[in-house]
Amino acid sequence: MNSLFIEEKELDALMKSIQPYAKKGSMPEYIPELNKMDPDLFGCAICNEDSMTAAGDADYLFTLQSVSKVISLALSLMDQGEEVVFSKVGMEPTGDPFHTIHALEEEKPSKPLNPMINAGAIAVTSLIAGKSGEEKIGRLLTFIHELTGNPAISICEKTARSEKENADLNRALSYFMKSHQVIDGDMESLLDVYIKQCSIQMNCKDLARIGSIIGKKGRDPNSGRNIIPPRIARIVKTFMVTCGMYNASGEFAIRAGVPAKSGVSGAMLGALPDGTGIGIISPPLDKKGNSAAGLKLLETLSQKYKWSIFT
Repeated sequence: MNSLFIEEKELDALMKSIQPYAKKGSMPEYIPELNKMDPDLFGCAICNEDSMTAAGDADYLFTLQSVSKVISLALSLMDQGEEVVFSKVGMEPTGDPFHTIHALEEEKPSKPLNPMINAGAIAVTSLIAGKSGEEKIGRLLTFIHELTGNPAISICEKTARSEKENADLNRALSYFMKSHQVIDGDMESLLDVYIKQCSIQMNCKDLARIGSIIGKKGRDPNSGRNIIPPRIARIVKTFMVTCGMYNASGEFAIRAGVPAKSGVSGAMLGALPDGTGIGIISPPLDKKGNSAAGLKLLETLSQKYKWSIFT
């Protein structure tokens, strides 16, 4: 793996050549607030221990959406331990879309196949320590502030409201799991936490910092301490490889070989074992829910700089 420094002009030129791939994607219509995003947005930041390279709209604030699943998984594992977490959610990839419900019906017991699909992420969020929804989301935000070094990161209330008004499928997933004793408690409160989790907003530089720490076994390059225990960072990276790009994860692993997670805002997170973190935003999505231009950019960067963890 080559962790060479990439200059801004080099990254900018590469992004300009890839920008047309955004035209192959479409904006998500089922969350009105996301549908309002500028389809021409394109930002990227690449972070390692001693440098940050950013180009395009790298300072633009966007919501994490499913990228947040990586962070909530790390926190719930730190709070509850592997035995508890994996008694509620499985470890297997799925060839189904991220919002699938029929997989829950087929599994006995009816626990989600992995933490990266919506049902699994909701189950994981329920395990974040806290006596109330406010305490859970507060702890998640504090954890993100620690990972990024940016205490200004907050929830986009506008997006959260938009998602709550269109949350019938996630609500159905929650109540289905409750009826099968996978999760318990007040589902509306849990759904509120999950929606707010997805609506946390940051920029590409913040996201790249998170990727750098996850990649480097959870170690903060500034303080030298492990914000995330090494084993948990490894578990998270493994899920990013096997499940992070929804039902395109296998193809992406072959083409790019980068532990990554995408979100329906067009966000993408990459985390390499040498501590290189990548944050990308480009809203138009391909048919499997991944950023069309973002996916191509990460694939191209990996091939150009030999980033694949499988080489």
